[in-house]
Amino acid sequence: MTKRLKSKYKINRRLGVNLWGRPKSPINVRDYGPGEQGQRRRKPTDYGLQLMAKQKLKGYYGNISEKQFHRYYEEAARRRGDTSENLIGLLERRLDAVVYRLKFVPTVFAARQFVNHGHVKVNGRRVNIPSYLVRDGDTIEVRDRSREMIMVLESVQSPERDVPDYVTADHDKMRGSFLRAPKLADVPYPVQMEPHLVIEYYSR
Repeated sequence: MTKRLKSKYKINRRLGVNLWGRPKSPINVRDYGPGEQGQRRRKPTDYGLQLMAKQKLKGYYGNISEKQFHRYYEEAARRRGDTSENLIGLLERRLDAVVYRLKFVPTVFAARQFVNHGHVKVNGRRVNIPSYLVRDGDTIEVRDRSREMIMVLESVQSPERDVPDYVTADHDKMRGSFLRAPKLADVPYPVQMEPHLVIEYYSR
């Protein structure tokens, strides 16, 4: 088991949720935190709830670094409109998140690695930066020589997830488009996300 996979499972146990809704998550069997203190449940403080909301959202997108996540918050606060909705829109514009939504890969961790290894093109140009922000109307496709990868073929055929309506996917041609930035209600999170608590956390 890779360090990345162990990390993913640890996040699920620590947060007490099946963050990606996967059937293999250990939280499905042991719904309490790791360690001797894991089964003790204390009522969280307001700060604890805000911190948990931040860890959940940050962890969902492949455990983004704190520095980068804080930059997303600052950009979301700078833009017009609801800051929490802006934050979700920015996170869903990440190239690795879009590749995951298009079902080209099975997990967000695989999406980051897939992009990093140069398997993805945006508007016909290879992009290997997972945090690259796609724009409305951008075309995202798997490079020709990567389309026969077993992971890709199995992922597009998997019934585990559906493609949300703010992207379109053509799995025969291994390409898709990003139509628009979604609202919180549009994003198919397997668990309840509370971006307003994340905004409160950073606004303290």
